[in-house]
Amino acid sequence: MRTEQEYKDLTIKEFTKAAAVYDSGHAGIYEMCKDDYPFISEELAKEPYTDLLDCGCGTGPMIEILHEQDSGKHYTGIDITPKMIETANAKQLPGVRFIVGDCENLPFDENSFDVVICTNSFHHYPNPQKFFNCVQKVLRPGGRLILQDYTASKPMVWLMNHVEMPLVNLIGHGDVGTCTRDQIRVFCDHAGLQVEKLTKERKFRMHLVARKPK
Repeated sequence: MRTEQEYKDLTIKEFTKAAAVYDSGHAGIYEMCKDDYPFISEELAKEPYTDLLDCGCGTGPMIEILHEQDSGKHYTGIDITPKMIETANAKQLPGVRFIVGDCENLPFDENSFDVVICTNSFHHYPNPQKFFNCVQKVLRPGGRLILQDYTASKPMVWLMNHVEMPLVNLIGHGDVGTCTRDQIRVFCDHAGLQVEKLTKERKFRMHLVARKPK
C-alpha cells in the first residue's frame, strides 16, 4: 500500500510526461477527458458566476474553452504537476491564473469562488474527504462544485480499485481509486455540501453537482 505522498509523486511523474501531448490530438488515454467538457459547460451555463476554480486543471484546456466563451470572468487553475502549469501559463490567457498546488490543501481564502470544477482528476486524490472539505471552504455560500470522474456498481468499483489501479500504478500512473456514488454522498455530507445531482453515465462516468448552503 502506497503512502499519500507516493501516489502524488506518481501523479506528478505521469503528468510531467503527459504535458507535452496533453493538448494535442494524440494524447492517448487522456483524449477521453475531452468527453467531460460538455457536461461541465452545460452545468456552468445554468447559473451566473464570476470566479471559477478548476481543480486538477492540467494544461488548462477547460479554462481555455471557457475563456474563449467569456473572457470577462475570473478563472483560476490549480494542478499538482509543475510542467502542466508551465504549459498552461505559456498560453498567456489574459486575466487567468494557473498555479502549482495540491487540491487536498487548496491555498485560497474562504469564500473565494462561485464555482469549483473538477474534471477527471478526482481519482488521483489519496484523501478525498480533504478535497471536499477544501472545496466547501473556498466556495462562497450558494456556490457549486461540478465534478466528473469515474464510478460504477459496488462490485465493479472493488475490481477497479483492487485489480486495475494496482496495475496502472506499476506502469507509472498515479491513479488512487474509484468511488461509488454512496461514498461520494458521504464525503459531501461530512463536508457540509448538499448533493443536487449525482448520476452514473455511460463509460463509467459520474456527474456530481453539490452546493454550499447559503
